Amino acid sequence: MRSSVLLSLFLLQLPVATTLEGHWEDYKYGRQSSALQDKPSCCSWKCMLFTLQWPGGFCQSLNNRTLCRIPQSINNWTIHGLWPLRAHHCCSCWPMFHSDVQELEAELNEHWPSLLTTKSSFHFWTEEWRKHGVCAACVEGMNSPARYFQICLKLRGQFDVHKLLEDAGITPSCERPYKVAEVNSVLAPHLGDKHEIQCVTDDKDREVWFQVKILLSHNLTAGCGHHDDAERGPVASSTLEWSHSPGHPCPPQVPFYYFPINHQQPQQPCG
Repeated sequence: MRSSVLLSLFLLQLPVATTLEGHWEDYKYGRQSSALQDKPSCCSWKCMLFTLQWPGGFCQSLNNRTLCRIPQSINNWTIHGLWPLRAHHCCSCWPMFHSDVQELEAELNEHWPSLLTTKSSFHFWTEEWRKHGVCAACVEGMNSPARYFQICLKLRGQFDVHKLLEDAGITPSCERPYKVAEVNSVLAPHLGDKHEIQCVTDDKDREVWFQVKILLSHNLTAGCGHHDDAERGPVASSTLEWSHSPGHPCPPQVPFYYFPINHQQPQQPCG
């Protein structure tokens, strides 16, 4: 009789244990609650922008260029972010900790550094996760900070803008300007027709290339066939995501400069 009572008590406790185990699995592997997955404003997006920035032109995009720094190890295009389009009011209750990206830190420092003296790289990554990563987390492959940043690093390897340009003879220069059509003809076969190259105007009224935005579909392939977002395109959507930036699409008829990286004088790469 005693053993039967004990067995009954044990069986009654099983659902509680299973529930606790489920919560642990959700935390460990990044699966989200149905409440977040079902949130329409967060999870209804179909397109994303993967944005790369060129350190040689980044300083020209800042109101206060003295805040700019380029680590000695940085000599390539770096990641700015991966942004679901038209996704708003995503969960603000999903914190990110240093341990979430500790195994990726070396790669992130190489490909996704902060270029501001006032912001650490970890602070930069945390902001991107809080603003955009939690919205992207509706996709199973990006449903944790570690997975989100892993995907971003893979995309950085897939879209090697520097190599594509270099192979075509388009290299950083203080003297030689380039035209939009010239650069687009090199990038379009690899980045899709919906990519956008962005410029800023420097203090000498020159157009300076500092960023490229790549439109991606929900499954991270170049381009996006979703009618609503694709018709708006990266130009209209970029206004939403980068409203504080003086960046604009590089004018098709005006040559622009692809400045070299100057670690000692990042705000004046050409002296």
